[in-house]
Amino acid sequence: MALFIVLSGFAGLKDFSLRFSSYFDPDLKIFPVSGKTFTYTDAHKEKLKQLGGVAHFSEIIEERVFLEFKDKQKTAFVKGVAPAYSKVIYTDSILSYGTWLTGNNAQIVAGAGISMELGMGVEQVYTNFLNIYVPKPGTGIPNDPAKAFRKKTAVNIGVYSVNEDLDNTYIFSTLELARDLLQLPEDRVTHIELKLSPDADEKVVADALQSIFDHQIVIKNREQLNDTLYKMLNTENLASYLVVTLIAIIALFNVAGAIIMMIIDKKNNIKTLYNLGATLYKIRAIFLFQGSLMTVLGASLGLLLGFIIITLQQKLGLLMITPSLPYPTRITAVSFIVVFLTITVIGCVASLLASSRINKRLVKAP
Repeated sequence: MALFIVLSGFAGLKDFSLRFSSYFDPDLKIFPVSGKTFTYTDAHKEKLKQLGGVAHFSEIIEERVFLEFKDKQKTAFVKGVAPAYSKVIYTDSILSYGTWLTGNNAQIVAGAGISMELGMGVEQVYTNFLNIYVPKPGTGIPNDPAKAFRKKTAVNIGVYSVNEDLDNTYIFSTLELARDLLQLPEDRVTHIELKLSPDADEKVVADALQSIFDHQIVIKNREQLNDTLYKMLNTENLASYLVVTLIAIIALFNVAGAIIMMIIDKKNNIKTLYNLGATLYKIRAIFLFQGSLMTVLGASLGLLLGFIIITLQQKLGLLMITPSLPYPTRITAVSFIVVFLTITVIGCVASLLASSRINKRLVKAP
């Protein structure tokens, strides 16, 4: 029961943690093999439109910038997106208040952390402007620092919220504002983000994309974009499973102890069976079967109780993280299989070790 609850809890926690990445990360994201940008022409765009399995896609121009609002400053990343970006990522799900980009190049949407740190709200009228700076390329120390940066001004029309890290990292702008700020040519982008059709084969689409871009790109899916988070969650899940399994091993050796006590108690009956012609193998099988039956029944009862508790948690919120957020759980077939196999294997091994105590010295003892 405890093992099933732990696995269901971590499955729910994994879904809860990754839900935020699904709000922000696309199904596939294209990176350049080297450098910050890669070539993206109208021909590439037409091929992407005709590519099966790709529902929507958006060009991206991303770069680190320096923000200044009134008397406050902050470094962040500007993420210039095409109008189709709201179809790749459901922007309504991350927008806290205000509106999304309407195509005006003087608009940006800031993260909640950036908005709070700069004291920048959502502007109803274009009165308070955010200054966006990016260093000009070149070498050496410029004589006039004021000429060392390109500058654009924009108005914050919305605030998004995904998680603390992302909220403090990105501001969204139109693709044209970011391109103009960085002085990028029309045929250069830093990334392309894609949303796949429900029935799309990810590998087939990735191979087709490599052909379109002459293998000059790197393609990552959502799991690869969040590999650190996935590894952390999987490691925590494995560690918890091993800890609870260790406890289960200790507990299940009570089965071995119970069988040994029963062997001692039924010593005379064992001798009688042996004298009637039962072999040691058959006598051991009796106690092995008894221990295995205890284990299987115990595992089944534990799974039933665990299922009831997790179901009550999902329906009633028995354990709350916050007053409005119950601890997330998810019941999976894998949890049932893993728990049942773990407990029955350990229990059967314990029963086998206990039943092996029956030997000729025991049945022939006076």
